[in-house]
Amino acid sequence: MTSQRTSGPDRAIPTSRRGSVAIGVTAGLIGWLAFVEVTSGILQGYYVPLISDIVKHLGIHDADYNWFEAAQLLLSALVVPVLAKLGDMFGHKRILLIATVLTALATWALAFSSNFTTFLIAFALQGFYVVWLPLEVALIFDRGRRSGTAASQTRRAAGLLVVALEAGAIVGAIGAGLLFEAFAQNVTLTLIVPAVAVTLVFFAILFGVPESEPAPGRRRLDGVGFGILTLGLLLITSGLTFLRINGVGTWWVWVLIVAGILTFIPFGRYELKQEDPAIDLRVLRRPNMWPVQLTAGLIGISLLGAQAPLSTFAGTDPVNGYGLGLSAGQRSILIGAYLISMIVGALLFPVLSRRATPRGALIVAAFLVAIGYLLFLPFHQETWQVFTNMAIAGIGSGALVGSLPAAAAAAAPRGQTGIATALTNTTKTIGGSFASAVFGVVLLAGAATVTATAASLFGYMLVWTICGLGALVAAVLLFFVPKLAFADAEPAQPAEAAEAPVA
Repeated sequence: MTSQRTSGPDRAIPTSRRGSVAIGVTAGLIGWLAFVEVTSGILQGYYVPLISDIVKHLGIHDADYNWFEAAQLLLSALVVPVLAKLGDMFGHKRILLIATVLTALATWALAFSSNFTTFLIAFALQGFYVVWLPLEVALIFDRGRRSGTAASQTRRAAGLLVVALEAGAIVGAIGAGLLFEAFAQNVTLTLIVPAVAVTLVFFAILFGVPESEPAPGRRRLDGVGFGILTLGLLLITSGLTFLRINGVGTWWVWVLIVAGILTFIPFGRYELKQEDPAIDLRVLRRPNMWPVQLTAGLIGISLLGAQAPLSTFAGTDPVNGYGLGLSAGQRSILIGAYLISMIVGALLFPVLSRRATPRGALIVAAFLVAIGYLLFLPFHQETWQVFTNMAIAGIGSGALVGSLPAAAAAAAPRGQTGIATALTNTTKTIGGSFASAVFGVVLLAGAATVTATAASLFGYMLVWTICGLGALVAAVLLFFVPKLAFADAEPAQPAEAAEAPVA
């Protein structure tokens, strides 16, 4: 556990030395990892504009595409904790390379898939890229640990990685359509482009990223613990997926979800008896850890669940009594502006952390998300109002995307940074799955009361309320974190740190 100081958030190391460390970390490592995150963003933004064309290429229905996203979401939730733990044990770079190889193979398979089944399997396996960011954060934290600046450097670096991620998403969303036209609407040629990008990522990691230093003596994976955890996550996430598809009236969907939740009882009892558990629950219940993990889940509600409802609201014809009536191109601009606001938030978070405290910056970011979504309740009639609300929420979301994994890394003891950062992704995914299921049911039920395509305004108001209150609860939970948590610590071995280059 990172020791805490009483002299300010980032002052344990002299300013001049801290600045030289920052240059070393940024120049020697962040540039390569930023390329990785640009590619991650491309993968997240590239396929969305091509959905209609992919559906025609495969000869399936539009609704079938939801299975691709659900399968990828499910697989990522299951594999990320295991891969992150393996990174803690054997080296984060090594596991990052393995995850990249699997992602590359799946992305190449997507380009040459010609039917529903092969595309489904490939799209699901592509979800291995989700572990990239947690492993990158663990690598950065490891490089800064020897100098005592791990916490502050990880916050700054994570902000830059989020900028790269969102920039990649913008490039992917815009580039996909342009390339599709340039390749004479050839789906295979268009899908080869992201496969080439992921292949290049492998070589960037192989030659540009140094390996971390795993904690000695940890070479046994808690297979039973991960097996129980995987079963619980499988039941919960699949239950939420079927809830969205089959509706709240399907009784066996609730059985899946409840069974998944109950699985964590034997999981907890088993893990507390293990010397090196899959997830160290003693660490997880620390006051500087559990609020961070819960915040990730609560923010996942709006971050992963609210974007589709916002897009449909913006496209709804005002003749229904609400909506903005924006065209597809105008909605793309609105979403692009939201992504830019996330970039702004990612860049501002380290600045606010230096001026206040990391905990204070997290609280402010969570409140911004809450304010942004709650402002939708009175202000949603005009485009500028929706834009303003999304920008406020986007700044807060952008700050939290990178800062939560960094905070988890700072709160974790050596040898558990990878699994701690990965858990923020897992809880965020569960929160997003919950939101997608609930929001889909709410808006579909409302649609029946208005027209075949437009959900009722009450449904949208409920979506915004859930997002806002979820972020508000997260902000309150963060007050339970010790005031000077996530701050830099004096290096444990200053002589060794002086001899070992940071980058």
